[in-house]
Amino acid sequence: MAEYGYTVIYEELDEGGYQVIVPALLGIVTYGRTISEARDMARDAIMCHVRGLIKDNEEVPDDPFGSHQPLREELKVNV
Repeated sequence: MAEYGYTVIYEELDEGGYQVIVPALLGIVTYGRTISEARDMARDAIMCHVRGLIKDNEEVPDDPFGSHQPLREELKVNV
């Protein structure tokens, strides 16, 4: 059994709860009412996704942010 680690991004939603994406695993978007629930949902989504890749003999991608966190900022523009 191998261990995989992925960076997840939690976005607090205006209507409540948290949306979660996993940049290294395109297509994973999940939701939780709390951070804890969102984390559990993300963990389940990652496990299912990685298991599917392994089952289909596809390459399991590394996390591009595994050794460092991305610099993140909000850029505002006037149009």
